[in-house]
Amino acid sequence: MKINNTEVVDTYAEAFSMYSAKIIITAENDYWAEGAARAMTGMATSVIGCKCEAGIDMKLSGKETPDGRPGYSILLFTMDKESLGKRLIERIGQCVMTCPTTACFSGYEDADDTVNVGGALRYFGDGHQIGKKIKGERFWRIPVFDGEFIIQENFGVKKSVGGGNFYILGDNVSSCLEACYDAVKAMKRIENVIMPFPKGVVRSGSKVGSKYKALIASTNHVYCPTIKGVIKDSAVPENVHTCYEIVVDGADEKAVADAMKVGMHAAAKDGVIQITAGNFGGKLGKYKFFLKDLIS
Repeated sequence: MKINNTEVVDTYAEAFSMYSAKIIITAENDYWAEGAARAMTGMATSVIGCKCEAGIDMKLSGKETPDGRPGYSILLFTMDKESLGKRLIERIGQCVMTCPTTACFSGYEDADDTVNVGGALRYFGDGHQIGKKIKGERFWRIPVFDGEFIIQENFGVKKSVGGGNFYILGDNVSSCLEACYDAVKAMKRIENVIMPFPKGVVRSGSKVGSKYKALIASTNHVYCPTIKGVIKDSAVPENVHTCYEIVVDGADEKAVADAMKVGMHAAAKDGVIQITAGNFGGKLGKYKFFLKDLIS
């Protein structure tokens, strides 16, 4: 299989079940809304070491937000509903409520369940907070230095998909990075997905387990070009000298599949020898994204 001159390996990306929430952050203008959004999604590349995975989903105009102000939609993923609620309380409390002029709302309209976020953060008001119901939804007004922080009490959560991925293998770093840039740029146009790693790209792709018992994950050595001549199970072709991974989390299977499809097509360019994907024989997760189905 090929896209242009790039070989696409007949394999699948193995993804797994996660829980996610969509958070709408608004502010007086884009400067402050973006500041809160980027703070809230900081150090959230992988549940392995960050307890959650998070990123900016979409930039929103005033016509697309609950209070008519500019904003951003954020997606945050964890492995279970309980930890999702904890991460929302921590990150909204420390990164959104602290940012000038912001307000915060739940973004999912088709949620499976809810977690109480505003109802926990309201106690920061020290008894001066005010609750109000609008169209059956409770909101809290918490007094802060520039007025009031408005936050919805309950945030919708839903079962989602994490760990969709594909690998870009090239003959040099520059070609691979250009392909990654184009892939992520295309994938960002898909709603309800995030690429949680820095600029959407992973250089230290991991595998499950390690020779060291204390580690739950370690470098995916079969895709490390510098050791392909000294290991027996290398998956790096002779003419490949660079490999990067793009990981995608989505609200549902369709969102992940759509993002992977446009990303692979955008990445297939001169200098990219091969596109493949990471899986562990079905041991990691129940979702399988076959590359041949996505590129057809």
